[in-house]
Amino acid sequence: MNKKSDIEIIARGVCVRNGRFLLCHTKGARNTYLPGGHVECGESAKESLAREIREELGRNAKVGRFLGAVEHNYRRGRQCCYEINLVFELRISGIHSCRNPVSHEDYIEFWWVPLAKLSQSKLEPAVLRRVLPAWLGNRKQERWASTY
Repeated sequence: MNKKSDIEIIARGVCVRNGRFLLCHTKGARNTYLPGGHVECGESAKESLAREIREELGRNAKVGRFLGAVEHNYRRGRQCCYEINLVFELRISGIHSCRNPVSHEDYIEFWWVPLAKLSQSKLEPAVLRRVLPAWLGNRKQERWASTY
């Protein structure tokens, strides 16, 4: 079987404050995702993540340790999509978990989700709902996950 698909490299950040995860949502969509975006040519994944946070939230970010990677395939209409998500710890200046940060992009919004409700958050790739707590807490945890 010869399926051809573009491969996207995505840098994602896990920002946790007071037991809450910061998630992003495209207005009109059903799912949420970690803040971040596409790695552009000439940028490292960490540089891309910091740039995306500046663009989306107008804030400076400190990108921390690498937590893990998730390969993810999904369909957008009839098109098969494939992405590699590189996930890092993330600290964003000037945001607080007591209120949702305001997006600088009109098509997305951000909100905080308590760790206890992460499994119900519709976070995609869905495998992140299970592995994120382990990645954050256990440095020996497997650092690769897949939706296959």
